[in-house]
Amino acid sequence: MRGRTTGRVLRFMTVGVVCALAAVAALLVPRGTGTSRDDGHRVAAVRPAAAQAADCTDPEASLRPSTAEGPAVRRIKERGRLIAGVDQNSYRWGFRTAEGKLDGFDIALVRAIAKAILGDPDKVTFLAIPTNQRIPALKSGKVDIVARTMSISCDRIKEVAFSTAYFQAGLQLLVPKGSPVTGFDNGTLGGRKVCAADGSTAESQLTELAKRTPVTVTTVPNQLDCLVRLQLGQVDAILTDNALGAGQAAQDPSVVLVGKPFTTEYYGVAMNLGADDLVRRVNAVLDDYRSGGASSPWMKAYRDWLARGDLGITAPPEPKYRD
Repeated sequence: MRGRTTGRVLRFMTVGVVCALAAVAALLVPRGTGTSRDDGHRVAAVRPAAAQAADCTDPEASLRPSTAEGPAVRRIKERGRLIAGVDQNSYRWGFRTAEGKLDGFDIALVRAIAKAILGDPDKVTFLAIPTNQRIPALKSGKVDIVARTMSISCDRIKEVAFSTAYFQAGLQLLVPKGSPVTGFDNGTLGGRKVCAADGSTAESQLTELAKRTPVTVTTVPNQLDCLVRLQLGQVDAILTDNALGAGQAAQDPSVVLVGKPFTTEYYGVAMNLGADDLVRRVNAVLDDYRSGGASSPWMKAYRDWLARGDLGITAPPEPKYRD
């Protein structure tokens, strides 16, 4: 298994099993009256700002912040809980601690949104969703928001609405230490097997690379599955956001990020098209979350969860607005 000890593989596979069981448990947690979306409300998949998607030059530009209430925010208040689609397998972003608590950078942000809308950071129902189910979960009304290291893109703004960007990352390769793979498009991936999460921007990049370089692309529901496959020697590399890759390298010191990030990925909180009042409300939360410089809630969350990843981040991305 490419020089790794069986103990290390089994140890991490145990973590994967625990995460998987936790995911099932999270999805099976009973939700009380008013916490489901089976209330007949559905947000229309059309909005006046659809021209932004048709002529996409700046997908990170979002609606200006406002605390005014509209139908989407009122539904959350009437229910008494925010329903958020998250990850619980991404170390430092959304994961289960040894005590079983859901925590991480994205989780802290969701709690801040819940506190702003409902006055209590604990009034959240977290639903664990795979990468390729983020958009379907929103469209079906299963969740109000998705905060799951979701990159804003021209393709995605055709299907869902985004907040302003709350984090900047970039795609990078994660490989075993000593691997001959040294970069994405320098020829060293030729003939290799590369893993990416299904429905991710990494998968799209690999699909394009495969048109000019002989690579075998393997897709899985969650990033954690890629790491297990790498440990078992079933793939040669993982393509993922450097922010996620740093967390995986922290979980397993036998793997390392190589090359340089070759894209710019801006994470946003995703919501339904047409839920403009909720988008504006979340943007108001983000304005407060970023405020305060080194003492801002954003910087505190960054120091708590991500600073050890040596990502070179010193501040949150500046918000962009389109109206």
